Amino acid sequence: MSTSPPHGPGRPHWPSPAAWPVWIVPALLAFVQVFGSMGAQHGGGREGSGPPWADGGGSGGGSGVGHADLDPLGFGLLLAGPALLLLRRRNPVFTLAAVGAVTALYLLRAYPYGPAPFSLGVAMMAAVVAGHRLAAWAGTGAGLAAFFGLSALIGVPEEERGSGWFAPQEPSAVAATFVTGWALVVLVTSELLRMRAQRAAETARTRAEEERRQASEERLRMARELHDVLAHNISMINVQAGVALHLMDENPEQARTALAAIKEASKEALTEMRGVIGALRSQGETAPRTPTAGLGGLDDLLARARAAGLRVDAETTGDRRPLHAGTDLAAFRIVQESLTNVSRHAGPGPVTARVRIAYGKHEIVVQVDDDGRGVSLLDDPGGSGSGIRGMRERAAALGGSFDAGPRPGGGFRVRATLPLEAGPGPDQPEPDGASALRED
Repeated sequence: MSTSPPHGPGRPHWPSPAAWPVWIVPALLAFVQVFGSMGAQHGGGREGSGPPWADGGGSGGGSGVGHADLDPLGFGLLLAGPALLLLRRRNPVFTLAAVGAVTALYLLRAYPYGPAPFSLGVAMMAAVVAGHRLAAWAGTGAGLAAFFGLSALIGVPEEERGSGWFAPQEPSAVAATFVTGWALVVLVTSELLRMRAQRAAETARTRAEEERRQASEERLRMARELHDVLAHNISMINVQAGVALHLMDENPEQARTALAAIKEASKEALTEMRGVIGALRSQGETAPRTPTAGLGGLDDLLARARAAGLRVDAETTGDRRPLHAGTDLAAFRIVQESLTNVSRHAGPGPVTARVRIAYGKHEIVVQVDDDGRGVSLLDDPGGSGSGIRGMRERAAALGGSFDAGPRPGGGFRVRATLPLEAGPGPDQPEPDGASALRED
């Protein structure tokens, strides 16, 4: 029978303490403090169970330090600290003050030294991690000063301990150093945990923002793809359907040609739609699938446009070579959308579209001119239609430039400059043939 490796990706991960139920830590501390203090009490009778900083105390000392036996009050104080920790997430400052008072009362009563201060350490840590750093540091300093001052005021010699309500050990330099060092270790550790939690939260927030941004960009990309695929082919279908209806009785052969163009355009639309929908449905991939449209299919695109009744002239200059996938797709879609706009908005009468592709050293220029009525899309002089906006977004996403508007001599021009690889710098030269396209 095979088992998963102990460090493999499938092994279970313990949740962080912040994700534990709020009662887990108090329950553990209650058990440890009660039984640990009982062990400290019975570890050496009334001697040998003093604090670790006591002179001669501990199991290695001779005289030891006496203490008061645990009574109901002592057990109550041992349980009160963990019980107060149930409030550490809602009100960490109050919890720190209350647990500090309970711990101080336990120590001033001279009960057995053991794990009693553990609850105070957790309360200090909770306050710092929650962001109440000033309250934790200042409160700890003030609390230690008050405790040592009160111990010095009411402290009694060893031989008299146990004779009064409060019988703390007289403070010494060793005691002050040990307790202060312990508090500093807890506070510094808490600061490190707080910074780590902040970094983890910032990383999670950055990751979430990046995922939202990528999702938004992907939705925009898919919207452009759907618009370009549908607008081009449906426009061709609409034009040819009108031609077929007009000529059905007068010229059946030309009507048949128009119906054949409708069939081809609808087939092309279905094929490309399946590609886009397949990209939307893809799961478990590092990147979504990109439709394979590119300038390699330019001849087929021009043939479909001619079949739809457009007069299309095409010219390619420069050193033709394979393009980056994003640039190739953007150039094809810009030509496709431009021809769609010509068929929809160039006006009545025979219209000629001229498609010119110029390959340069660093960029490729795509330009489509027509001799129609020379207005922008949807009669919008600002060019705010989905087609113009989509073409502009495609060019901008690649670091290129885009311009569209009426030509001085009549008609409409669409011109896009796209980088062959990455976004070009502002001082890069124009591609070969670009000046000729501008002057045309």
